[in-house]
Amino acid sequence: MKNKLPEPGDLATDLEFFNLLTGSFQRIVGKALVQPGQGPGWLYREASCVVVAHNTDPDPRFIYANVAAQMRFEYTWEEFTKLPSRLSAEAPDRQARQLLLDAVERQGYIADCRGLRVTKSGKHFWMENGIVWQLLDERGRTRGQAAAFSNWTDV
Repeated sequence: MKNKLPEPGDLATDLEFFNLLTGSFQRIVGKALVQPGQGPGWLYREASCVVVAHNTDPDPRFIYANVAAQMRFEYTWEEFTKLPSRLSAEAPDRQARQLLLDAVERQGYIADCRGLRVTKSGKHFWMENGIVWQLLDERGRTRGQAAAFSNWTDV
């Protein structure tokens, strides 16, 4: 893998990024994120679960959001991939979110996550039964963090 990730606009169906996302999930969590035969196009366009990822910037920004994520959070790809990931939660909830991300960094992943999130229009929902994991390439280098969830409750 190259030292630098491709530009965000290239990641929607990029095979190299898909391999990072699904490979790190398999290595860290110990199970498959997608079924055999489901490639980057399927995960981006057809998956019913929300999948997002952010980079390693000091104020990480989203670099990936599948269509399910775009619908749930009400952002387009272009908006999502310019958004600091901390803005997926409102200010009072950001500390809990950061504690979760810090724990993921130490432990590799956390399953059964729950957190209050906010959409572009200001609607709130509880992300439930989520999993957050480190994006680690095959050499063990951290490339960011990712999250997936299929359940939520509107508030």
